[in-house]
Parts: sequence; C-alpha cells; structure tokens
Amino acid sequence: MPKGGRKGGHKGRVRTYTSPEEIDAQMKAEKERKKQEQEAEEVGGAAQNDTADEKLPASGSEDSDDENSDRRRAGVEGLIEIENPNRVAQKSKKVTQIELDEPKQLSRREREEIEKQKAKERYMKMHLAGKTDQAKADLARLAIIKKQREDAARKKEEEKKAKDAAAAAARGISSLSMK
Repeated sequence: MPKGGRKGGHKGRVRTYTSPEEIDAQMKAEKERKKQEQEAEEVGGAAQNDTADEKLPASGSEDSDDENSDRRRAGVEGLIEIENPNRVAQKSKKVTQIELDEPKQLSRREREEIEKQKAKERYMKMHLAGKTDQAKADLARLAIIKKQREDAARKKEEEKKAKDAAAAAARGISSLSMK
C-alpha cells in the first residue's frame, strides 16, 4: 500500500481558483484606493483622509491600515501582518511640535540627587549661621581652645616678666658687687 493511504497525497486535495473577473475587480479597487490616497496626500487635510477611508472597499487589513496610515511599510512588513503588543512604533516629532517650555520629567534618581544637594546646601547655610548642633559644638570647642591659648600666652608673658626681673635683679647684684 502506498504511503499516503487510500486518499492519496496532500498535494491535490482542495484547490480553489480565482476567476479573471474577480482579479479585475480587485485590481480596480486597488487602483481607486491608491488614487484616493494620493489625492488625500496632496490636499493634506485630516478630515478628507477620514472621508477617503470611509469610501474605501472593506478589506481584512483595514484595522492595521488605520493605525499606520502615515507610515509606509518596508520590506516584509508589507507582506506579513505583525501583531506584537510589545512593539512600539517610533513616532518622530517635527521641530515645531517640540515644546521647550514644558518641564523635563526627571527620573527618581535624578530627583533624589537634586533633593540631596539642596538639603546639603540648606545644612551648610545653617551651619555657617551657627544654628546646627554640630556648629554649636564646634563654636564651644573653639571658645575653649581660645581660652586655653590666652591662658598659655598670659603664663608665658608672666614667666618672661619674671625672668626679666630675675635677670635685672642679677645684674643689679652683679653691678653692686663690681663696685
């Protein structure tokens, strides 16, 4: 018994042929649609594009044509319908459409970085004004150090005076003994 069994092979089962009349009708509809698209592009009115789409004969690919009517399909895209929900069509903006007045949206990290810098600046201002705990501690430590230095300077001055007095007294005694 042959490999395909009684029914035969897979090659000649159900073949359907398109009649020449149907092919002519499809080609005329395609030409009319292209002609209407060219007219719509020349006029450039959005309202006229809507009316041209309504006049077109119904086809299975109308849904995707409405979404991507501005973009021409290149390569295999024109032949195969791709329905990928993750694919995002890149929309290019014209220079006139870009709004420079609109504030730029910052990421979370950028916002946190800016907040951190502002907090640091506020702290430094408070620190220089002497209003933070650390600044108060620093000022107290400075006052203690100043006092210690003044005491040390005063002691040195007293020791120097005492030394000078002792030296003067020693000179006075030595000068008396020489006489």
